[in-house]
Amino acid sequence: MRHGKKVNHLSRKTAHRSAMLANMACSLIEHKRINTTVAKAKALKQFIEPLITKSKAENNQSLEKGTHNRRIVFKNLRDKYAVSELFSTVAEKVGDRPGGYTRIIKLGNRLGDNADMAMIELVDFNEVYNAGKAKKKKSTRRSRGSKKSQPAAEVAETAKDAEVAEAKAPEAKMEAKAEPKAEAKAEAKTEKPKAEAPEKAEKKDSEETKSDDSKA
Repeated sequence: MRHGKKVNHLSRKTAHRSAMLANMACSLIEHKRINTTVAKAKALKQFIEPLITKSKAENNQSLEKGTHNRRIVFKNLRDKYAVSELFSTVAEKVGDRPGGYTRIIKLGNRLGDNADMAMIELVDFNEVYNAGKAKKKKSTRRSRGSKKSQPAAEVAETAKDAEVAEAKAPEAKMEAKAEPKAEAKAEAKTEKPKAEAPEKAEKKDSEETKSDDSKA
């Protein structure tokens, strides 16, 4: 019977178990998901989630707290590259999450020994599950001049003016086309009398010559 047995020893001694969990935690931080047995995945979940909480920026606001938390995490993980990855990339990604940083998905039984297999992953690094979620917009204190800041009445007036201009555009084009034609007609009318004037002058001169000849 398992009365009062809160920790699964995984059929290993303390040193072996702590080394195994540290290696699995480093692999999870590096690759963001690993496949293992269900029992080991549950043990790893209890082992790594407190370490992720210590790596969050809200728990490392001062230099003393940040150094202290890094030393505690390094004591458990025993890998400085995993510690730097945890305090930079992972901590930035899980900054808004209050807990539950990992997810266990069962994969069925393993061929050979028929052990229950599972995949444990970091929740925020799953692009398939988080594809449909909208990202939060960052708010800024500075005011930006944009169309949203204009009153609704001004926006409506500008829209109406644009519509009126679009409606008048074809009429303006027709008027612009009609003006050259009218000018051409007016010029033609003014040119005709000028052309007729020399002919009339020539007729008058011929008549005067005829009258002079008749008198002579």
